[in-house]
Amino acid sequence: MKANQRRIDVAAGRAPADLVFKNANVVNVFSEELITADVAIADGIIAGVGNYQGAREIDCTDKFLCPGFIDAHVHIESSLAAPFEFARAVTQSGTTTVVADPHEIVNVCGAAAVRYLLDATEELPLNVYLMLPSSVPATPFETNGTDFAADDMAPFFAHPRVLGLGEVMCYPAVVAGDAAVLEKLALAADAGKRADGHAPGLSGRELQAYAAAGIRTEHECTTFAEASEKLRAGLAVLVREGSAAKNLSVLVNGLLDSDLPAGRFMFCTDDKHLDDISREGHVRWNVRQAISLGMKPITAIKMATWNAAREYGLRDVGAVAAGYRADLVLLDSLKQMTVRAVYKDGRPVSERFEGLCAHPVPDAMLHSVRFRNVTAADLALPVRGPAHVIEMVPYQIVTRHVVEEVPARDGFFTPDSTYTKLCVVERHGRGGGIAVCPLKGYGITGGAIATSVAHDSHNVIAAGDNDADLVLAINHLKTIGGGYVLAAGGRIQGALPLPLGGLMSTEPWETIQAGAEAILTQAKAMGIPYPVDPFTSLSFLALPVIPELRLTDRGLFDVTAFAPVE
Repeated sequence: MKANQRRIDVAAGRAPADLVFKNANVVNVFSEELITADVAIADGIIAGVGNYQGAREIDCTDKFLCPGFIDAHVHIESSLAAPFEFARAVTQSGTTTVVADPHEIVNVCGAAAVRYLLDATEELPLNVYLMLPSSVPATPFETNGTDFAADDMAPFFAHPRVLGLGEVMCYPAVVAGDAAVLEKLALAADAGKRADGHAPGLSGRELQAYAAAGIRTEHECTTFAEASEKLRAGLAVLVREGSAAKNLSVLVNGLLDSDLPAGRFMFCTDDKHLDDISREGHVRWNVRQAISLGMKPITAIKMATWNAAREYGLRDVGAVAAGYRADLVLLDSLKQMTVRAVYKDGRPVSERFEGLCAHPVPDAMLHSVRFRNVTAADLALPVRGPAHVIEMVPYQIVTRHVVEEVPARDGFFTPDSTYTKLCVVERHGRGGGIAVCPLKGYGITGGAIATSVAHDSHNVIAAGDNDADLVLAINHLKTIGGGYVLAAGGRIQGALPLPLGGLMSTEPWETIQAGAEAILTQAKAMGIPYPVDPFTSLSFLALPVIPELRLTDRGLFDVTAFAPVE
């Protein structure tokens, strides 16, 4: 009550503010104007925008002040950093709020991972909201670490930072009225929470059925025609630009060429590595790219702030206005989105991190890679005539299902510069399944890459042009507790340990980034073409809810038919 009274006194000019941004060009997301004014802060909240004095004043002449950026859909795990280090990394470029779906680590560790993430993000100078994973496992056609059913998620809906049900990836089950997925949707609805979507290519009556289930967003649009249909069906469109999936150019250009309003478009990164975050920034990069394509800067900023806040019911963020949290980004250039400083609750983010330390990781989450050592015989793939091949699509995580002749020797598939051997090994100690298929478009020569990061069940996935290096790389993952491994010439050439669930490191983000950059450089030198991210692109090839063809530990899966390949 006293804090509120003081804020009112500051707003009314009866008391000085704690901090005043003087003479700033304020981005007003409501009127879509730039307004030159002072912004007064009291107790971490914006008290007023106008003419103010304060105990501390910052001259913002010729600079721009906008709300902190919001990532409307992100998997923290995909940064490779634990929550504390992820927060340190993304806040530097202006991201102050994220809506995170932790289905990666939950697929490995279950409900314990949700508890860990809620605890680990409680005191961070980054607003972290969670969407409870809806599809763990994503489908019944793969093996993950543990299930996360309706009974497991129910207790978490009462948490104030749990906003609802995460991306409902098993869209055929929704359309078919599957009882298990409808139970989860009902739980969210009964708790007054929302549900996020994930339905690439869904159209017509099936899309209507999906929306009728209460799902309200989509981040998998790869064409503007798809985005338009989903917008008309009532779904908000999340414009994604991550490390592997880059849909921003197509969607923003389509929006600029159309008469459709931008009010239900917002930005997300989904999956973005530290290497890209360090070089480009986080959501700031989405905004800059949209502006470079011709979008008005305020429209792009609004997509990164107010649109997302409104969609997710975040009432105190997303605007530079009285009564909103002082999560602010000070820019030198509006067009280039050059970030000068970032403030969280009215204080510089670097200052907010002082004295904080990462939440301890439960020991059980550090020992999750369990499989018997594989041999070359385990990776042999008999071929008799044309074979089912996964063909990669540049800059996308969708694939093509092609059937064609592949190189063979003595009746077994033999990789070459065109066809790579792709392998998936179950790593949770729940059966030990191993599957192999030809992969086109990856291009690796002279070695192999293996990782325990393989969406969403996170078994080991590996690609290479010879069995000896494949075996070496796969087995070394067990030695380091998960991560990334490169092998060539019968030797381990590089490794990045990710012991937290086999997905994340507990090291400082700068250390992780340097290690990731080094191993990424090595990987690219092995012939992998530019449009392919050696690790992120590889990690999606096991996800059986993205068309058209995938490989799980149980074999090839035709996503279009939603059935295993016989």
